[in-house]
Amino acid sequence: MLARIRKAMEEREGGFTLIELLVVIIIIGILAAIAIPVFLNQRAKATEAGMKSDLRTVANELETFFTDTQTYPATAAVAQASAGANVVITGGNSVKVSDPLTAMVYTRNAGGQYYCIRATNTKVSNVWGYASNAGGLALGLPIGCP
Repeated sequence: MLARIRKAMEEREGGFTLIELLVVIIIIGILAAIAIPVFLNQRAKATEAGMKSDLRTVANELETFFTDTQTYPATAAVAQASAGANVVITGGNSVKVSDPLTAMVYTRNAGGQYYCIRATNTKVSNVWGYASNAGGLALGLPIGCP
């Protein structure tokens, strides 16, 4: 009897059943459904962090300009540089923006005593702003900015 059972076990094909394979595929699908949105959210957070860093860098350059001239520049242009990178020109100086898809709009009041910068990026829907008279960096357009 024992020999017959041993012989049957040796002859039997070893492998996974269809149910076992389906369970493994379902588990992998659930893990992917959890991981992909988290990964996409991290990319958006990284893009927004780059936008905020660029706003602070441009604001620092504008403050340097103000220290030298006691007024903010009338305009600050965003221009394409080589290799697809954006450069923000502030009063003759240029600041390289980290993401070429970030667009900045600079405005200042008529007396040149404060300014606003608005940054947008095609990868995210949030708009970040920086106002020198309203405490600096803010999500959306700061109060007093056009």
